[in-house]
Amino acid sequence: MKKIILTGDRPSGKLHLGHYGGSLKNRVLLQESHKQYIMIADIQALTDNFDNPEKVTSNVLEVMADYLSVGIDPNISTIFIQSQIPELAELTIYYMNLVTLGRLQRNPTVKAEIQQKGYNDSLPIGFLCYPISQAADITAFNADLVPAGEDQLPMIEQTNEIVRKFNGTYSSNCLKEVEPLISNVRRLIGIDGKAKASKSLNNTIFLSDEASEIKRKVFMMYTDPNHLKISDPGKVEGNVVFEYLNAFHENKEEINELKAHYQRGGLGDTTIKSILNDSLQSMLEPIRDKRLSLKKGELLEILYNGTRAAREVVKEKIEEVRDVIGIKY
Repeated sequence: MKKIILTGDRPSGKLHLGHYGGSLKNRVLLQESHKQYIMIADIQALTDNFDNPEKVTSNVLEVMADYLSVGIDPNISTIFIQSQIPELAELTIYYMNLVTLGRLQRNPTVKAEIQQKGYNDSLPIGFLCYPISQAADITAFNADLVPAGEDQLPMIEQTNEIVRKFNGTYSSNCLKEVEPLISNVRRLIGIDGKAKASKSLNNTIFLSDEASEIKRKVFMMYTDPNHLKISDPGKVEGNVVFEYLNAFHENKEEINELKAHYQRGGLGDTTIKSILNDSLQSMLEPIRDKRLSLKKGELLEILYNGTRAAREVVKEKIEEVRDVIGIKY
């Protein structure tokens, strides 16, 4: 039997190179050998966009277009929208009874995001509880694997804690623990070199960016501030251009040669940025062209069909959960 993968993204903006370098390419490869469910997590996106829901709803089809343009095939991967499967919310409520406030507050990923967003004493409960919602999403599909970056491992750990607590409380094996599937490409740093690539920080390259915009952003990239002259030795560590070359330039031998040349001096920032720009343009042009060919009606039909199929799976699990708890009437 194929292993089940649950993955997805929040539709708070178009997808960018950070997504493509890790999770998106993996999804395209894994869909041939695994049963894959891809969730557009609009409810979770509302946890920090509750006062601007249009930002979420307007990007649902944008994310769908990104999925299809990189090669995700809706005939073998099921793409669905979270809010249209109410059973996921019901499962979240059950799981809330199994997790303490203190445990949620100790989740290092949540703590870091709370600090980043500056919530402090104005923390919405929905945001604090989104790891429970994620656990509901994962277990509703009996997922075996969840693609995750290192920063998301505490979420997987919390899901498995809920699974064990549920199964122990109700003396069942209704829920299944899940394993993380770590990408070979670490999370990309932003083009400004200050933080991880993020649409909210406006420091990333989007898959749908025009060629001129890609070039503009590449030539804005942070390099080595002490590399003032071409003849000066330069640092590769923390140099955003080399980070992106590592992730996207196909000729790894050439990258190693460029690094050595840069470190000993004699290689300018303009040259390495030009090489990166050529690489990204070649990679993103067919993705952009595919995206432009997609029609709204086509995207909606795929989303409706995928959500309908996904809900049938979740309905079976929620019936099992109700039966185990004993609330079937």
